Amino acid sequence: MANASIYLFPDRLTLGEGVGNAGADEDFAATKETDMRDYRDAKAMAKAMREALAERNVNLNHSEALEIVARQFGLATWNILAAKIEEHKDGSSAEAVILEQAVPIVRIFDVDKAREFYLGFLGFKIDWEHRYGENYPLYLQISRSGLRLHLSEHAGDASPGGNMCVYMKGVRALHQELRAQDYRYMKPGLHDEDGRLELQVTDPFNNRIRFMELKTS
Repeated sequence: MANASIYLFPDRLTLGEGVGNAGADEDFAATKETDMRDYRDAKAMAKAMREALAERNVNLNHSEALEIVARQFGLATWNILAAKIEEHKDGSSAEAVILEQAVPIVRIFDVDKAREFYLGFLGFKIDWEHRYGENYPLYLQISRSGLRLHLSEHAGDASPGGNMCVYMKGVRALHQELRAQDYRYMKPGLHDEDGRLELQVTDPFNNRIRFMELKTS
């Protein structure tokens, strides 16, 4: 969706210019201030998108399409959007606040190196992948033990050199696991900081992840 951000209003969805989440893909360019379907039509939108992409020989399953529609509405997951739809059906207040886990977007430049690091070294698994076509950038979700990350080749999604903190339990076991991997490019240590144990890794694109376990008194 070319350099467009989507804003969710209680009754209508308006598409305006802004910072995009999928790079400058001309075939999916948005027109400023174009009225779209109501967010309650999300399933119909997902179906229409699947049909349109299928005409371009791009195949998505229903779950992938729903996740993409949720992102178009500025929400992290389909579950959040589904909850908003249920609120409307139940007559609940549209102002109700529902916060779920944040999902960082991590910029990558080499898919093979990203897979080696995040899957082979850190032990994540792939939940889903998305491309707009055969020779388009990759966007995928990976997860491990409740932590979800979005890895993106799209320009504009994120900048390399990011830094995130992940609070966890069992950091000593994770340290032993990573050391046993004997990953060529990184031998992380375990540091006893003020009030926490911390293990820091850096991916091939200079994005840092700081795994932290707070000490119990």
